[in-house]
Amino acid sequence: MDLKAVRAFVAIADSGQFQKAAVDLALTQQAVSKRIAALEKDLGVRLLVRTPRGAELTIDGQALLPHARVLLRAEERATAAVRPGDRALRVDVVGRRAATGGLVQHFHRAHPETALDVVTLFDVETAVTALRDGAVDATFRAVTMPGQRLPDGITATPVLDEPLWLCVGPGHPFARADKVTTAQLAGHRIWMPGNVPGTEWHAYYEELAAVFGPAIDTIGPNFGLEALLDTIAGSPTVATFLSERTPHVWPVGHDLRLVPLVDPVPVYPHSLLWRTDNPHPGLAALRDHLVATRPRPPEGELWRPSWAQRPPRALLMDLRGVATPGTHSRRTGQKP
Repeated sequence: MDLKAVRAFVAIADSGQFQKAAVDLALTQQAVSKRIAALEKDLGVRLLVRTPRGAELTIDGQALLPHARVLLRAEERATAAVRPGDRALRVDVVGRRAATGGLVQHFHRAHPETALDVVTLFDVETAVTALRDGAVDATFRAVTMPGQRLPDGITATPVLDEPLWLCVGPGHPFARADKVTTAQLAGHRIWMPGNVPGTEWHAYYEELAAVFGPAIDTIGPNFGLEALLDTIAGSPTVATFLSERTPHVWPVGHDLRLVPLVDPVPVYPHSLLWRTDNPHPGLAALRDHLVATRPRPPEGELWRPSWAQRPPRALLMDLRGVATPGTHSRRTGQKP
């Protein structure tokens, strides 16, 4: 059914006149008449009759009118669902309890007027595909993995270097250390059952293990963070990596320790990815917020994997969408 004709029909029913309906719709009276004639032809019934006072609904017109109003309301809801600024900004954060989930929560507290739809896609390939297809407006990811290139029209910029901390139980050799150098991890077992091959975090920890020598153990089912910490608390040999930005609560009896890693500090490089042609005003607000609140990198020498030292494309974009040249990190002497 032609909704333009339906709108003309409802306008005539409300005003009682073809001429008044034409003015309200910014059309000629002839155009309104043609739309009504086409609608009556499609339905096979007469909807309106002209009278000296204007126009009146036939019995079929009276039957159609409530349904016509429903159709127009449905059209308005459908349009609003995809109109930039009216629909919620859809953001992928990998995990709601991850550091990037915290960044989006902070944005929501600062901008409660921006409606959000937070999703948790699994890996960077899924997230980039969703971004390309318009299923999400933005995603937080570590890019680029070895051999990966972003599709045309998608750009990325760093938003957070998240320091890793070593989490150990009270019986672990590092339990009483004030800090641990990354080189001291060599030979120590780091249990990470959620470290799935093919993901960007697996690529990150695979290179970290190759450079510094910890034994990354992914064996066993992933029962979640609580089950992982239960095991760490009771083991004198097993540790894992956590972040101060990841909210975690464990029983007092676990006596778990978070020990900073230094010389260099391994940081997980989070970036924001978005489509450059996305007009959603909430996306611009999110980028501006991340510019204003981006945390300072930790002190000391930093370590990132080699694939995170390069921009994902030949052109870097800052959070406002402005082209910028690649800059050198003052701490590493390498491109961030």
